[in-house]
Amino acid sequence: MFVVALAACTSIDCPVENLVYTNYELRKADGTVDDLGSDTVWIWTKRVDGTDTVLVNGLCGSSASTFTLDISYTDPEDVFYLYMHTLEDDHYLDTFRIKKENYPHFESVDCQAAYFHKLTAATTTHHVLDSITIQHANVNYDVSHTHLFIYFKADR
Repeated sequence: MFVVALAACTSIDCPVENLVYTNYELRKADGTVDDLGSDTVWIWTKRVDGTDTVLVNGLCGSSASTFTLDISYTDPEDVFYLYMHTLEDDHYLDTFRIKKENYPHFESVDCQAAYFHKLTAATTTHHVLDSITIQHANVNYDVSHTHLFIYFKADR
C-alpha cells in the first residue's frame, strides 16, 4: 500500500511566474550607457481593446539606464511609444516596433503554457531615437540578458 501511495505523489515544478520580459538598455550615440540625466521618459503601448497602458512611468535620473517591458504572448509584433521630456522643455515622441517569432513552452500538462520568443527585427522612428538593436534574440525565463539597446541621437 505504501508503494502505491508513493507512486501517486508527483513533484511538479511549475514556474510561479510564467511571464517573459524583454530587457532594454539606453545608449548614447557613441555607444556608452545613457543614464538620461535630467530627461524623463515614458513608454506605453495599446491594449487589444485599443486603450493605452503605461509600461514605464517617468523614467529619469542617474540610475535610469535600463528597464524591462512585457512582451505579448502571440502577436508577431509589439509596438511601443516612447515620449521624452527634456530639461530644455523639448518634447519628443518616437514609436519602436519589435518583430518576433513566438513558441509555446510547456513544462508539464499540469502547468500553464508560456510563450518564449525569438526577436527578429527592431525598428524605430527618429525624432529623438537613432536606432534600436537586438543584442540577445532569445526571450525566455532567463532575465540575465539585455535583449535590446536603444540608441538616442547625438544632438538630443
